[in-house]
Amino acid sequence: MALGSVVAAVTALALLILIRFLYIVLRSGKSLHGKSQKPYSTLVILGSGGHTAEMLNLLSVLQKDRFAPRFYVAAATDTMSLQKARMMEDSLVDAVKHLCLYFNDTAGVKVGETAKYMQIYRSREVGQSYVTSVWTTLLATAHALYIMIQLRPEVILCNGPGTCIPLCIIAFVFKVLGIRWSSIFYVESIARVRRLSLSGLLLYKLRVADQFFVQWPQLHRKYPRAEYVGCLM
Repeated sequence: MALGSVVAAVTALALLILIRFLYIVLRSGKSLHGKSQKPYSTLVILGSGGHTAEMLNLLSVLQKDRFAPRFYVAAATDTMSLQKARMMEDSLVDAVKHLCLYFNDTAGVKVGETAKYMQIYRSREVGQSYVTSVWTTLLATAHALYIMIQLRPEVILCNGPGTCIPLCIIAFVFKVLGIRWSSIFYVESIARVRRLSLSGLLLYKLRVADQFFVQWPQLHRKYPRAEYVGCLM
């Protein structure tokens, strides 16, 4: 009898999780919660080289007041990406300060100070053996879990670095468990013309991303659930 009760409880729990999963998949791609005008806390995941350049280019046209505060995350070995993000945010802060001072609005001088920066362990470095990467992957996942518990962002923006995988997976699990709903927006790199990156393929196949954007029409034809937006660079 006790064993039967345990089996029934496990079956019921599995059914509830499945229903929740299907609900999340069906809801993915819908607009953010209603017509609320409140800002959304936003996690921006940066990658080295072209990934960061593309992401900062995308952020340059973003409504900064609608996506704040902004949390920038980059790999622990990536020293340049956060510097570039900080430079962009500092220029925004300076512009806001000058504008507020011009109109004698001293209360608004600190409006632009909405960004924070942090680093995360990488699952696997370039050239690292797969044996040792098991440990580093576990460490990176634990670190990603800590960051997600700490930040609990409402929006996640990413465009392909491997760093985004544990963060996005954890965000998706949080949605399934009802801990936090984070809308995940993935923009595939412009360098991907005929096939998705590994990160993009995982998020697409697992239906983790709420909205998935590609910059080439042939990718849209190959992956019909993706949305073609043209070249953003």
